[in-house]
Amino acid sequence: MKDEKEKSFSSLNLQPSAFGSIHIPVLTKEVVEMLEVKKNGTYVDATVGLGGHASGILSRIGDDGKLIGIDRDEEALKHAREKLGNGRVHLMQGSFSEIEELLSRLNVQKVDGVLFDLGVSMLQLKEYRRGFSFLSGEKLDMRMDTAQDLTAWEVVNKYSGKELERILKDYGEERFAGRIAKAIDARRKKAAINTGSELAGIVAGATGRRGKTHPATKTFQALRIEVNRELDELRKGLVSALNVLKAGGRLLVISYHSLEDRIVKHFIKDNAREGLLKILTKKPVGPGSVEMRQNPSARSAKLRGAEKI
Repeated sequence: MKDEKEKSFSSLNLQPSAFGSIHIPVLTKEVVEMLEVKKNGTYVDATVGLGGHASGILSRIGDDGKLIGIDRDEEALKHAREKLGNGRVHLMQGSFSEIEELLSRLNVQKVDGVLFDLGVSMLQLKEYRRGFSFLSGEKLDMRMDTAQDLTAWEVVNKYSGKELERILKDYGEERFAGRIAKAIDARRKKAAINTGSELAGIVAGATGRRGKTHPATKTFQALRIEVNRELDELRKGLVSALNVLKAGGRLLVISYHSLEDRIVKHFIKDNAREGLLKILTKKPVGPGSVEMRQNPSARSAKLRGAEKI
C-alpha cells in the first residue's frame, strides 16, 4: 500500500507554474478517484487556482467532457488559462457562492461533480505584493478578489481593539488574541501598520512564541478569513454546489483548518440525515507520508466527500 501511494504521488504531472516555482496540487490522485470522473461528464473546480486539480480531471473526461473553473483571483485565472487551454475548459471569475449564477451563464443546470480546495494558492503566497505572507514588505492586502474594497490594512488599522480580538479568537482560534490585539492597538497609535512583515513582528513580540509554526500564523489566517468572508462564502458555496449536482454527482472539499472542516463535516452530515447526500468519507482523507515529504504544505489537508442521492 505504501509503495502504491509513493508511486501514485511521484507519477503526478508536476509542472513549474508561470511564476517560476513548482505548483503541487494536494491529494490529486485521491480527488480524481473519489470524484469517479466520467468520460463526457461536466465538472466544476470551484477554486481552480493554478489548474492542478483541473488537469487531473481533464485527463479523464474525454473529448466531449466539460470543466468549469471558478476563482475569485483574476491573476490565478490567467495562469490557469495558460496551463489548461480552451475547448473543454470554461474559466470564470467569481466566488464559489455564485456557482448557480455562473453556471446559468453557460446554460449549464446540472453537473457530475464539484470540487472545493480551500487553501491559499502558492501564487498568492509567493506574490508578496498581495500581502498574504509574513515576509511581505508590501502593503497589507490579502484580497483574493482585488476589486473588492476591504483589505487587511483596513482591518488591522481601523477595526476596534475589541473587534480585532474577536476576529483573532473566532477565525484564528488564537489563545493570545487579547494580547495581540492590544499590541496592534498600541503600535498603530504611533504609526500605521503597513506590511505583513511589520505585523508578523508585532505578533511575535506580543506572544513570545517559538517553534516550527510561525507565531503569526493564526493571526494571518484570521485576517484573511475576515477580508474575504471565507466562512460565509463556504456555507453559501456548499448549498449552491448541492443544488447543481445531478443525482449520483459528487461533492468534494479539501480544507486546511478546523473552522472550515467543521462547516463541511456538519453540512454533509446534516444533508445525509435529510436523505440528500450519502457520506463517502466517515473520516477525512489526508495525504500520505510521501506526499507530505514532497509537499509539506499538504500536511494539514483534509478531504471530505459526499454523493447526491
